[in-house]
Amino acid sequence: MKVLTQKGQGIQKLYHRHLYAYKDHIYEKVRRIINDVRLHGDDAVIRYTRKFDKAKLTPKELRVPEREISGAFQNITSDFVSTLKIILNNVSQFYKKQIPKGCCVRNKDGVLLKEHITPLDSVGVYVPAGTAPLVSTVYMTVLPAKVAGVKRIVIATPPDMNGHINSHILAVANLLKVNEIYKMGGAQAIAALALGTKTVTKVDKIIGPGNLYVTEAKRQMFGFVDIDMLAGPSELAIIANRHSNPDFVVADMEGQIEHLGGISILVTTSKQLLKQVRKRLTKGYGIYAKNIDEAVDIVNKIAPEHLQIMTNNPRTVANKIRNAGAIFLGPYSPTALGDYAAGPSHVLPTMGSARFFSGLSTSDFVKKSHIISYSKRALEKVREPIEKIALLEGLQKHYESVVVRFD
Repeated sequence: MKVLTQKGQGIQKLYHRHLYAYKDHIYEKVRRIINDVRLHGDDAVIRYTRKFDKAKLTPKELRVPEREISGAFQNITSDFVSTLKIILNNVSQFYKKQIPKGCCVRNKDGVLLKEHITPLDSVGVYVPAGTAPLVSTVYMTVLPAKVAGVKRIVIATPPDMNGHINSHILAVANLLKVNEIYKMGGAQAIAALALGTKTVTKVDKIIGPGNLYVTEAKRQMFGFVDIDMLAGPSELAIIANRHSNPDFVVADMEGQIEHLGGISILVTTSKQLLKQVRKRLTKGYGIYAKNIDEAVDIVNKIAPEHLQIMTNNPRTVANKIRNAGAIFLGPYSPTALGDYAAGPSHVLPTMGSARFFSGLSTSDFVKKSHIISYSKRALEKVREPIEKIALLEGLQKHYESVVVRFD
C-alpha cells in the first residue's frame, strides 16, 4: 500500500490520468465505430460482435428470443431465484419511496404554476459481461426505471463466443419482465441504442457501467440520447480511527481492489492502524490525518464513489460529508452490502464526480414540463415588468404579444 502525503491530491492525479489516458486513440476508434453503425446499422454491429466478442450472429439473432429468456431458469438453481426475490424487494421498496411528485403554485389572481412529471418512453441498459456477468447491474438499473414508470426497457449485453447470453442475466431480466434483450456489447451497442438500426429501435436514455470504449461512446452519443454519467474505475475511501477493526478495513479494501482498476483509500487518524493495514495490503493508498475534521476535508476533496465511515461515531462524521456517492456507516455496513442487496443502486459517480453527480434514482427516468396558466387579471399585474425587460433586451414583439391582449 502506498502512503500519500499530499492529503488526497495524489488520488486526483490518478483520476486525471484515467480521464486523459484514452483521449486520442480511444476517442478516434469509438468515433469510427459510431459512424459505421450510423451508416451500416445491423451489419456494422454484427461485424464488431464477430471481431471483439468472437461470436458469429445474423441480424435475426441479435435479439434474444423470448423462449431463450424464459428457458434460462433451466440453467440456474432454485435457491438463486429465492435469494434474488429478497434482494429485488429491498431495491423496490427503496425506490418506491423516491418517486418524484412535482410542485404546484396557485394564487387568488388566477395564477397556476405546475410541474408536470412524465416517465421517459424508453431506456437502454448496458450490462457488461466481459470478465464476468454483472447480474447485479441488471436489477440495480432496471428497477429504478420500472418504478419511475418507464414502459420500454432494453438490455444490451455482450454474447459469449457461442453467441449466448449468460443464463443468470436472462433469468433476472425475466423476473423483471424485460423481454427486449440484444446480443451486443462495446461502443457498437451504445451506438445502436442511441441511433437505432433496422433491428434495434433507438432509446431515449442509456444507463449502466462499461469499459473505456463504452464510456467514451456514451460521451459521444450524449445529445442524441441522455446518459446517466461517465463512469470510471470503482473506488472506495474509508475513514477510520483507533477504534476501527483492522481486519474489516483490510477486507473491504481488498474487496474494492478486486475490481479491474479498482481504487481503495484509507484515511485514518491512527498511525498504528495505517501501519497494520500497510503491512497486509500490497495495493491501495493510505493517508494520515491529524484529526477527524482533516480526514473529512480530505474525503470531500476526493469525492469518492463509496465512503465507509468506520469510526466509533459514524453518524456525526457523516453529517460533515458533502461529496460521496454512497456513505456506509459503522463496522457492519461494508460496500458489498450496497453493491448487491441493501436497496439503493450501485450505479454511482466516480473519479471525483460525486461533487456534482448523484447515484441513480427514479428522477433519472422522468422528465418535467412546466405548466403556466394566467388569468387576464394576473397578466395585467406583470404587464409593466414584462415591458421593461423585453424593451431592455430589444425584443419589442415580445411585449406587443402581451399588449394585444388588452387592446
